[in-house]
Amino acid sequence: MAEEHHHHHHFHHHKDEDKPTESGYGEEVDYKKEEKHHKHLEHVGELGAVAAGAYALHEKHKAKKDPEHAHKHKIEEEIAAAAAVGAGGFAFHEKHEKKEAKKEDEEAHGKHHHHLFG
Repeated sequence: MAEEHHHHHHFHHHKDEDKPTESGYGEEVDYKKEEKHHKHLEHVGELGAVAAGAYALHEKHKAKKDPEHAHKHKIEEEIAAAAAVGAGGFAFHEKHEKKEAKKEDEEAHGKHHHHLFG
């Protein structure tokens, strides 16, 4: 299998440049674009959580209305509930990534937060 390279916010500084780069080839990272991307993925995760949760409730209702196939509906309800939890976790993760990108953008552009009250 071909070796794949994944970039996971590993920023490197070159001696010649004071701008952080993601790949090591001198490209400047667009933190605003990254922040927007993570916000979009956060919303996708939220939508997935809502949809999977609604499907779990739908299957729970079907289990009550269709006793002959109740076991099948219960299993599908549990799978949908697990998917909802996973999607919620993904949304939470992307929210964290969005905050991280915003923080990196502020640091790259000289904005500093001084925590004076806490």
